[in-house]
Amino acid sequence: MTQLCPYKPKYKMGLRPKELTKLGYTNDIARSLAINIIGKHCKRNTSEEVIAILRDLQENPEKYKTDEIWSKLAEHFSPVILEKQFSVYPLLPEPLDYKTYGAKFIEPLATQQMELAMRLPVTLAGALMPDAHAGYGLPIGGVLAVENAVIPYAVGVDIGCRMSLTVFDAKSDFLNRYSHQIEEALKEYTHFGMEGGLPFKQEHGILERSEFQLTPLLKQLQGKAVRQLGSSGGGNHFVEFGEMELKEGNILNLPVGNYLALLSHSGSRGLGATIARHYSDIAREVCRLPREAQHFAWLGLDTEAGQEYWMSMNLAGDFAQACHERIHLNLSKSLGLKAIANVNNHHNFAWKEEISPGKSAIVHRKGATPAQKGVPGFIPGSMATAGYLVCGKASIDSLNSASHGAGRAMSRQKAKEQFTQSALKKLLAQNRVTLIGGSVEEMPLAYKDIDRIMPAQESLVEVQGKFMPRIVRMNKE
Repeated sequence: MTQLCPYKPKYKMGLRPKELTKLGYTNDIARSLAINIIGKHCKRNTSEEVIAILRDLQENPEKYKTDEIWSKLAEHFSPVILEKQFSVYPLLPEPLDYKTYGAKFIEPLATQQMELAMRLPVTLAGALMPDAHAGYGLPIGGVLAVENAVIPYAVGVDIGCRMSLTVFDAKSDFLNRYSHQIEEALKEYTHFGMEGGLPFKQEHGILERSEFQLTPLLKQLQGKAVRQLGSSGGGNHFVEFGEMELKEGNILNLPVGNYLALLSHSGSRGLGATIARHYSDIAREVCRLPREAQHFAWLGLDTEAGQEYWMSMNLAGDFAQACHERIHLNLSKSLGLKAIANVNNHHNFAWKEEISPGKSAIVHRKGATPAQKGVPGFIPGSMATAGYLVCGKASIDSLNSASHGAGRAMSRQKAKEQFTQSALKKLLAQNRVTLIGGSVEEMPLAYKDIDRIMPAQESLVEVQGKFMPRIVRMNKE
């Protein structure tokens, strides 16, 4: 269809936005498209010719959709509505078998959620850790292996939430001699909460990663990553100094003794949370499940959305690690300490792993620690109880996993209702713990007893060291 004659020697063509508005081109997009097309293709045409086409196009946009010049403008007035492709999946009639560790410590709702996960048609295997408690979709402490798919809500909202333990070349008596300096450093070099970040610039190679330019969402989130680098979230996230007692033959290859150590717990901040919400919404659109199982909607790894999420999840995990690296570097520099060992591990993530000889799967650990053979990890208790340096034993039944902590015994709301600030202060004083920030929501009595949880997973990990918190920094809710 030829709408213009490029051979007529007429005067230079041009229409101003005000004139286009009179023709009915009343929004910025329509006017911008029209002006660009006119400027590029209508230099040899009269105003009358162009105006006639603009009016005809507005009234009959379908006529122009195949025209090489006017098709974009026609599409604006009559966009093609594409039906979203989705699949409806029934659940298996019965859950697949899975192993539960420390069943007597696990609430019924967490078990119900795990059984629902084991009825997904993509599920291959699963396990429930002794610290498990109810969450959204997969329970906290749930491990789920699926076929060629990733479930955003089985990874969790705080993608890449992790533990990081640094052991220093100082003995534990550093805590008593320099307690004031440690407290001041924690106040100055950490930031907690949903908004903002540290008041001084943080540098890390993660900020230059090419992935930030590969999707519109990641482009949008790069600025937030810059602002939040080196900071921590709210809830049960913390940065704390304590005493680290190492056993003989430990995985860190350090002499037996009591060391000063720094432990931090947090994730990928606003970057991970936004990625999780965005791709969870997409998953629910394309993967229709019964109402009770909607949080288990997955993205196939052979789809564009699935590959985007996988890339974004890995970037968020690396960002979480970068935040811990900055926290530990800032604090060690401020206190003149030298790091001699570090252990760190994700516990809200998905990995491609071999779950049996020749069989690979996507293994989701939502609040569970990787525990492959010889792999070090750290399992915390609470702000007033021990945490443990561990080494994995590679249990097939647990999908090479262990607990990520003691696990909550009661919800944050219930803790607020049951405990007082004075009771929290008294308990911390009895355990020689100084708390900066924090709230009764994180009362140690709101957690399960870590020293009952650890024996329930003796077949999963070997304990190689014990950490006792002494000076703890948390968000003030």
